[in-house]
Amino acid sequence: MAFPVDLRRCQVLGLAGTTCLALGGETAGALPVRDLLAPSSARASLGLVGVYFGIVLLVTAWALLGRLTHGPRPPAPRALLLVLAVWAAPLLIAPPLFSRDVYSYLAQGAMVHAHMDVHAYGPARLGGPLADEVAPLWRHTGAPYGPVFLAAASALSGLTHGQVPAGLLGMRLLALLGVALMAAALPRLARHSGADPSAALWLGALNPLVLLHLVAGAHNDAIMLGLLGAGLVAALGRRPVLGAVLVTLAALVKAPAVLGLAAVVVLRLRAGHHPARAVLTTTAAAAATTVAATAAAGTGYGWVRALDTPVSPRNWALTSLLGRATGALLTRLGSGLAPLAIPVWHLLGLVATAAVVVVIWARRRPRPLYALGLSLTAVAALGPAIRPWYALWGLFLIAAAAPSTPVGHRTAAVTAVLALAVLPGGGPADSGQLALAVCGGALGAVVLWQAHQAALAPALGPTA
Repeated sequence: MAFPVDLRRCQVLGLAGTTCLALGGETAGALPVRDLLAPSSARASLGLVGVYFGIVLLVTAWALLGRLTHGPRPPAPRALLLVLAVWAAPLLIAPPLFSRDVYSYLAQGAMVHAHMDVHAYGPARLGGPLADEVAPLWRHTGAPYGPVFLAAASALSGLTHGQVPAGLLGMRLLALLGVALMAAALPRLARHSGADPSAALWLGALNPLVLLHLVAGAHNDAIMLGLLGAGLVAALGRRPVLGAVLVTLAALVKAPAVLGLAAVVVLRLRAGHHPARAVLTTTAAAAATTVAATAAAGTGYGWVRALDTPVSPRNWALTSLLGRATGALLTRLGSGLAPLAIPVWHLLGLVATAAVVVVIWARRRPRPLYALGLSLTAVAALGPAIRPWYALWGLFLIAAAAPSTPVGHRTAAVTAVLALAVLPGGGPADSGQLALAVCGGALGAVVLWQAHQAALAPALGPTA
């Protein structure tokens, strides 16, 4: 007998999950330096167990909601948006989770506000308490972000006067704005693609990765995806110039969104525009937007050369893994070429990405939104660095444009795995932390099983 599922149960279970995440993050999250606890302390250990307990509850609630969404009477998009708001609410006041990137954003905003070259220098140049919050790997690294995001971060720095708590709240609100734009765009994109709007919202907006990393982690990918979605909606609504402007603004947050301009051009071609005119007007709108946004931000074009920002030596991107393996083999063989292994594999990854993107657009051009989703997935998978939230680049559009239910199911399975991939503090895991994480997840599974048994007991009746 199946576990009874309704919208209310899903909402309450997911809320319990995000509440546990928020509470566990108080001692195990990416806390300010002054509040960090030793990972071996009892409070930090309990917090880590609580976070993984919450993740299991949230993923289960999301999976059950997916059953409901794909059932005979799916909830309306408005009801799903309410669920998203309820699930996200506890995370608004939680510490940053799963990454310390938000501290880098705050430091970079303060640098721009102080008229420092944020692309040439890392936060160490800023100095002071805010720079101390940045992960050591990134303290001497220039920002690879575009002028739109840096202008927003600079404005936030001016409003909060460099105060960390206010800055964290401001960055989270900015990320929430991006998530709201994503949620508003998904039903419209799904209708255009012949997909179910409720299913698109379930996979693309209520996804645990959105809550864990865009809301709790306050990553600027939320703004990138929100602007990208808004631009595609405008292009579908026969406002291609506005669409090109918004997509370019998304790319001026993070560069991968520039692929969205190809979708704008294809949508113009499908609307009957001449190919040369479609390409020229889209290019002109993108160029004008770039010049205007860069001039307004005052940060220059240094972000272009900063796109090759070094990646973590422990990064588990495919090309980085292959590079490390090749380098180790060459070292064992006594070759002097070992230091070149990782750069060569990264270059091969970029070449492979370009080839894959060309093939995708050649085969999927009649479905530009789906082609764009697959292209962004290829960029994330074959790039020199990968993080769980990078999966959202392509997943956002795949949710709206996937041609079949099995594609959505496979994407959902990947989501469930990636939700468990990063510790709440954002740092590397040792064996003790991994054990605690497993215990938290197992405890969540046991509690859910007991709830399942309790729900079945009345239906089965008393036993002899």
